Amino acid sequence: MVTSTNVRLESLLHWLNAHGIALISILVIGLLIYYVGKKLLSRLVKQIVKGARHREWHKKDIEKRQKTLVHLFATIWRLVVLIATSYALLQEAFPNAGSFLAPLFASAGIIGIALGFGAQSLIKDFLSGIFIISENQYRVGDIIDIDGFSGTVERIGARSTVMRDVDGNVHYFPNGMVQHVVNKTMGYSMARFSVALHPSTDLDKVSEIIDEIGKILKEEPVWNDKILEAPAFVSIGEFNGNAVELIIAGKTQPSDQWSVIAEMRRRLLDRFEEDDIKIAVPSATAASKTKR
Repeated sequence: MVTSTNVRLESLLHWLNAHGIALISILVIGLLIYYVGKKLLSRLVKQIVKGARHREWHKKDIEKRQKTLVHLFATIWRLVVLIATSYALLQEAFPNAGSFLAPLFASAGIIGIALGFGAQSLIKDFLSGIFIISENQYRVGDIIDIDGFSGTVERIGARSTVMRDVDGNVHYFPNGMVQHVVNKTMGYSMARFSVALHPSTDLDKVSEIIDEIGKILKEEPVWNDKILEAPAFVSIGEFNGNAVELIIAGKTQPSDQWSVIAEMRRRLLDRFEEDDIKIAVPSATAASKTKR
């Protein structure tokens, strides 16, 4: 006696025999198309960006633009391949399900319209992300400020921008909410800092020392590629009875300003010690010494 279980098993085996190989083939072809297409898109995008901007942009700017566009097109390509593969699988698995699926798709369309009113923010985020990338406001790898938060851009998605700050915290900003962005690594960066010296310091002598150290630093092979304009004395900042502030600035490659500032400070401290140039005493410390 043939049981219902045997009938179902025979039907399943018959279905697998008829469609199994085709389904596996579709999956394999879909995966191959995705990975091969992703690599080809990556190479194509990199070549286009490099060929169009290599005379205007620095190497780091080109690499950031390439990473950003590659990620965007890879996301779009993944979505296209996923939809096409899913459609092919459904067509193969249920070749006669057109009449069954038609009402379902019609209902889904009505529901989609209803949900569309509630998805306006998603559309806004997506369009804003497209404008951010197309206008090159910031790229993956840039250091930016958004709404008072600063960090490195790790990803620009279709809906949000992901940024990691110096403490390792990850921030997610919906693209539609990004109104004002400060990009600290677009084109070039400024190595700008100040030193506070004792009021009796010979400022002319110190300014010459600062300019000298900046020029020496720029001429060294290790720093030459990072420094566009040698750090030099710019002006005098705030001053009082305890300190006079000297402002130093120079132009560097994107993201190299912090290493240049650190090296300049180190060399200035060594030189100040050699020439017996006194660093300013903090106001609180000076006040406590006066009371004593």
